Amino acid sequence: MKKIISGLLLFSSIVAFSQEAIQFQDLPFKDLIAKAKKENKIIFIDAYASWCGPCKMMERNIFIKKSVGDYYNSNFVNARFDMEKGEGRDIAAKYGVRSYPTYLFLNGDGELVSQNFGYMEESLFLSMAQDINSPNNKKGSLKERFANGEKDPEFLINIMKLNSSSDFDFAKKASERYFENKKKTEELSKDDVGLLLYFLKSTEDKNYKVFAERKVEIIKFLPEDTYKEFDNQLKLAKVVEQSIDQKNKKINEEYFMKTAEPLVGKHDAEAKLNQTKLSYYEQNADFPEYEKAALAYYKDPDAFQPNELLKAAWIFSDHVKTPASLKKAAEWAEKSVMRGETSENTYILAKLYFLTGNKDMAKTYAEMSKNIAAQAQKNTTLADELLKQIK
Repeated sequence: MKKIISGLLLFSSIVAFSQEAIQFQDLPFKDLIAKAKKENKIIFIDAYASWCGPCKMMERNIFIKKSVGDYYNSNFVNARFDMEKGEGRDIAAKYGVRSYPTYLFLNGDGELVSQNFGYMEESLFLSMAQDINSPNNKKGSLKERFANGEKDPEFLINIMKLNSSSDFDFAKKASERYFENKKKTEELSKDDVGLLLYFLKSTEDKNYKVFAERKVEIIKFLPEDTYKEFDNQLKLAKVVEQSIDQKNKKINEEYFMKTAEPLVGKHDAEAKLNQTKLSYYEQNADFPEYEKAALAYYKDPDAFQPNELLKAAWIFSDHVKTPASLKKAAEWAEKSVMRGETSENTYILAKLYFLTGNKDMAKTYAEMSKNIAAQAQKNTTLADELLKQIK
C-alpha cells in the first residue's frame, strides 16, 4: 500500500510540475496561426535544434518555471519546432532562423512581431514576453497597418529589423517612410545611419536624397572616404544594370567603362567591371567568360582575401579545363591554405594538383583534407573520392 501511495504522490507531483511549465501546442503551423487569430493572441515558437546545448538548458531550466509557464500559457499560443525536421525547415527558411535557440513571436497573420536569440535567465525571458505582449503588437496585420499609412517610428523600425532577411522589399518601404517622416531638425543617430545604408541600393531609391542631403550628419559616424566609396557603388549599380545585354547574356564593357569612368575614375570602374563580370557569368554558367574575367581580376592574388580566392579556385576546379588556368587556380588555393588550413581549401588544392598532373602533392593534400574533416566530425566523402581517383 505504501508503494502505491508513494507512486501516486510521485505521479501527482509530475502532473503538477508539468502543468506549471510552458504548455506547447502539438499542432501544424497553419492551425497555430488560425488559433492565434481566433484568440487574438501572439504565437511564441521555440525554434530549436536537437544538438543545441542552450536549447536544452532553456527546456530544462526556464520553460519549467511556474512564473514563466503562467505568463506564457495565459498570453501566448506556444509551440516548439525542430528547425532541421519536418515543418521546422520551412519555418526556418521563411523567418530566417540561423542560430539556436531562436524565439519567434508571430501575430495571427503569421507576421513576425519580434525575434530574439540565445539562452535567457527567467527574469529576462519574462520581461521580453511582457514587452512583446503589448496591445500595439496585437492590432492586426503589419502590412495592413502599413498600407493604412501608420507612421509611428517604432512601428517602422520594427518592420525594418524583422523583415530585412525574410521580406526585404517590405522592410525597404518601411525605411523610406521612416526617413521621409524624419524631420531635418531631428539629428540622425548612429542606428539611423546604419538602417539608411543597409536599405539603400541605388541612386534611384527614395532614400538617396536623404543620403545626399544629410552627408554632414552621416560622416559623423563613418569616414568621409567610406561615404564617398559607398556613393560610388550606388552610382555604379545603375551603370551595371544598363550594361547587361540580357538577350545575348553578355556585358557591354565599352559602354560600362565609358559611363562609369567619369563617375568614379578608371581604377574603380575597372574593378567594378571585373566584379560584375565574375558575378554575372557565374550566375549564367558561362564559365569560359568567367575564366577570362577571373584571370584578369585575380592577377595580383595577394590583394584578395583567402575565401574569395578559394571560391574562384573551386569554380575553376569544377568547370575550367585550360592547364595554364588550372595552375593559376592552384596558386590561389595555395594562398588560401597558407593563411589557415581547412578541410575545404586543402581539398580544392589537392583537386587542382591532381588536375594539373601533380599526383604526389594531390595525395598529400587530399589526405590532409580527410584528416581535418574527420577531426572536426565533418563529411569526408569528397576527399575519399579524390583519393580513389589518385590511386
